[in-house]
Amino acid sequence: MFCFGRTLPLAVLLIWGAFAAESNCTDKNQKTQNSSSIMTEVNTTVQMGTKALLCCPSIPLTEAVLITWTITPRGQSFCVISYRVDTRDINETNCSNRSITWVFTPDLSPYLQISAVSLQHEGHYSCDIALPDGNFQKDYDLQVLVPPEVTNFPGKNRTAVCEAIAGKPAAQISWTPDGDCVTKNESHSNGTVTVRSTCHWEQNNVSTVSCWVYHSTGNKTLVIELSRGGAQLLGSYILYTIPSIIILIIIGCICLLKISGFRKCKLPKSEATPAAEEDEMQPYASYTEKSNPLYDTVTKVEACPGSQGEVNGTDWLTLPATGV
Repeated sequence: MFCFGRTLPLAVLLIWGAFAAESNCTDKNQKTQNSSSIMTEVNTTVQMGTKALLCCPSIPLTEAVLITWTITPRGQSFCVISYRVDTRDINETNCSNRSITWVFTPDLSPYLQISAVSLQHEGHYSCDIALPDGNFQKDYDLQVLVPPEVTNFPGKNRTAVCEAIAGKPAAQISWTPDGDCVTKNESHSNGTVTVRSTCHWEQNNVSTVSCWVYHSTGNKTLVIELSRGGAQLLGSYILYTIPSIIILIIIGCICLLKISGFRKCKLPKSEATPAAEEDEMQPYASYTEKSNPLYDTVTKVEACPGSQGEVNGTDWLTLPATGV
């Protein structure tokens, strides 16, 4: 059963979407031309990563017979997307890029949409609407803008470097305050360009400079602090080096004093060693000294046996000295 209450809001939504798409269409104010006129291409620039919407000539679809989009990316083979109005058939020839589609369905809006523009989408796009009395065509030359990656860093001897890397088109770089600058451009195979600007400032009163990068996708400003000059660097070197040398000298003197004191304390101890050895040998020397008098006494007794017998009135037995 046909439900009018549900279908009407959906139809209104689709019509409003088609109207909104047309209002946002790229170069919507371009006049449509028939095939008998001289065709001119519209240069269209779209920033990389954004969505692009390409329009067809403003022709009522009820009068159209065939709608054809011919896409020719730079350096790639062409792709053809066609829609036959009477049969509602959609045909694609040699088309592999799924990011390029109809905005809605061709019977509601024949406009083409690129969901996320990249460098591979650059090229020629042509919408051709065939009517019973002639053809109307609208062409685009799509160019992709690539915002550069901006970097900066200080160099040596009061220089600074500012880079706009892989931008399309090439960025412009300027400095504040003005300095002695050299700018070089490096082109890449994908069409992007890297711009490198190096500047030098002689004035010692310039400590901070600004790098201005101008590009179609937006401008940027970076601030750089200059490196200090040679005299200042020498002063800083002396300021930090001399105290370090003094500290090292003090530490060296302390170490020498400690080594000298250690040697003085060590020498008396080494001289006392012979005395200790003599003390260790003293018991043996005492034993020898005590044994000698006894030996001498026994010898004297053997030498005078007669005199001792007369005095004491008894005979003494003479003992050999070795028996003592």
